[in-house]
This record gives sequence, C-alpha cells and structure tokens, in this order.
Amino acid sequence: MSFDFVAAGKRVLDIELQSLQNLYQYIDQDFNDACELMIACTGKVIVTGMGKSGHIAKKIAATLASTGTPAFYVHPGEASHGDLGMIGAQDVVIAISNSGESPEILALYPVLHRIGVSLIAMTAKPNSSMARQSKLHLCINVPREACPLGLAPTSSSTATLVMGDALAVAMLEARGFTPADFALSHPGGNLGKQLLLSVADIMLCDTQLPIVAPSQTIREALLVISEKGLGMVAVVTSDQRLMGIFTDGDLRRVLDQRLDIHEVAIEQVMTVSPKTVSSDWLAFDALKFMKDKSINGLFVLDGEQKIIGAFNMHTLLQAGVY
Repeated sequence: MSFDFVAAGKRVLDIELQSLQNLYQYIDQDFNDACELMIACTGKVIVTGMGKSGHIAKKIAATLASTGTPAFYVHPGEASHGDLGMIGAQDVVIAISNSGESPEILALYPVLHRIGVSLIAMTAKPNSSMARQSKLHLCINVPREACPLGLAPTSSSTATLVMGDALAVAMLEARGFTPADFALSHPGGNLGKQLLLSVADIMLCDTQLPIVAPSQTIREALLVISEKGLGMVAVVTSDQRLMGIFTDGDLRRVLDQRLDIHEVAIEQVMTVSPKTVSSDWLAFDALKFMKDKSINGLFVLDGEQKIIGAFNMHTLLQAGVY
C-alpha cells in the first residue's frame, strides 16, 4: 500500500503538540481557584462527562484519587436515574464537555445547584451553557482536531486529559504528597511493595527457621539446610541468640579442608558476626542490602539479638520484591 502512515502519524503529533502549547494560556487564575476549591473540599471530587469526554473523565478521576484527592467518576446518564445520591453538598463536581452543551450534563445542573455542590466546567467555550452555569470554568480550547475531518475528538480529548493531569499534579505538590502516600493507594504495584512491605511481612518464622545448636555436627546442619530450603542455617544458643551461620557456600570450604562432616561440630566452621536485619526494615531495602553485600539470605533478629525470622532471595521474589 502506498499510503504514508508515518507521515500521517507525525502530522497528528504535530497538531496535538501545538494544541498543548495553546493550552498553556489557560493555566490561569481560574486554574488556581479550581485547585484551591478542590484542596479545601471536605467531600470528594466527582468527575462527569459523556462519550469520549466520559472516558477522559474516568482517567482524570483515577489520577486525582491516586495522587491524594479523593475522587470518582459518575456517568451523567446514570446520575439522573439514582446516582446523584452519591453527591453531597460538601463535594466538588468537574463537568467535562468540549462543546459545553451536553444535554445529559446540563439536565443535572438544576439538581446540583439545589444540592449546593461547587461546579467546575471544563469546556472549549467560555460562553457555553455549562461554563456560564458553573462556579469556575477551565478552558480546553484547541485550534483544531488532529482528525482531518474535524469530527473525532483527538486534540481536544488530549488537551482535556492534560488539563486534568495539571490539576492533579499541582494539588499533589501543594499537599506535599510523598511516594509513601502514593504507595498506600497502590499496594499491589511495585512501588507499593517497595514502600509498604516490611521484612516482618515476608520473613519465615517459627518451625520454618533453619537453626541448630553449636554442638551439632556439620552433617546435621546440612540436613537442616536441605529441609528448610533457605540455603543456610543459624547456629544458636539455648535461648535462640545468634552465634553464627553456615551456608551452602561454606560447605565448599569445609570440603576443601577435608573435614569429617560426621564428627566436626558446626560451631568450629560457622561464620561469626554475620550480616543481619531487624523486622522493621523495608523488604526492598533488605533486597538492596543483600545485593550490595552479595548475600543470598538473611536472618532477622529482635532487640535482644534473638532470631525471629529468616528469608532469602527466593522469598523476596515470591513476595514480588525485586
């Protein structure tokens, strides 16, 4: 086929980039007032829109919610059939329509005014019905759509999405929102695992711990290593205080020395003063520590230097920490 798809794609990017440059002028006093209104909101931010604007509204609501501003999307058609019950006087409503004349949204305005919510219209026309009937207006006008027919929402929907991002990020910065705050709303993601999972959450405990007494033989220690599957064993006193460790790697050293594994006590070949961590460490920090020290496993000690847990690289991978 002779059509130049690459050139067409680049034209779209050029048009949409120009549209975003045009949007710059609309980050103005109304934008500032909208941010202040939402930060002061004691309820939630409800975002609504029809059609393509509805899809963008869902994304804006999701971005707000994940960056410290409680928000959700309400379909304007469903709102008039009961979902308006989700909205209270303490809430802020962002109504999105490129034309500003969406009949489904305008039908909600009398009720929203009666409830007493604060309305922010996001449209391309400052003189539209939605803009005039709202407390604040955020302009999303673009010079033209990337669609050559001027029909499919392209540049306009991109501009709307970016305006929503600008609101969310500006408020994120104003709130002093931190990565730890972000992780609380993303516990299933990699960032959530980095900032929320502690060693206490992933370590193996009690009967899963590979421990032996100092007088036990190397052979007995190897059996415990094999049974527990962590590639290491802790040598402990009678009250569970750590004396040393013995690992799969240490076995090679023992064999090179031609020691009798059936007779030699494990305390004679253990590594003393091994690296350990406490249970309040973040699992991600423990992983970094292990990589830096070229360690495959760690024991966890309490304040009295007693063993309370253990884990290795495989444990971390199973927990999704990597």
